[in-house]
Amino acid sequence: MAPRANWKGFLRLSLVTCPVALYPATFDSEKISFNQINKKTGHRIKYVKVDANTGEEVSNDEITKGFKVDTDTYIEVSKEELDNIALESTGTIDINEFVPNQDIDPRYLIRPYYLRPDGKVGHDAFAVIRETIRSMDMVAIGTVVLTSREHIIALEPLDKGLMGTLL
Repeated sequence: MAPRANWKGFLRLSLVTCPVALYPATFDSEKISFNQINKKTGHRIKYVKVDANTGEEVSNDEITKGFKVDTDTYIEVSKEELDNIALESTGTIDINEFVPNQDIDPRYLIRPYYLRPDGKVGHDAFAVIRETIRSMDMVAIGTVVLTSREHIIALEPLDKGLMGTLL
């Protein structure tokens, strides 16, 4: 089965913009994971949410988020407050600068993605951007908002596409 795009938007370099899709270059589905089970019964172990002080079980509708300010002091933060400060995506990867590949310390590499044009319309513009980056023999540095967080992404040519690596 072909992978699904994690993100769709636009790639912009100066006045050239094209629609693109971002695909994961690595997959967690091939990793083996284990569940904890009861040796006697073979049943899966269930985790229960309990109050740290009383030990009583707490239902999901009674749980909210809080920011820790001291040992036992939290400031309650509502979903509405978090939504109000959430970073909105512009739907665009804006290329801001170019740097030599050797200037990017491998310790900052987080996750690789494949970038390709989304639809037939953007192929020519995508090729112009890709070949511009290739001819400069540099890595394009841009910003993108994924899951309400702004990330720095390094873009470099890879065959007929681009490899985007979150930094």
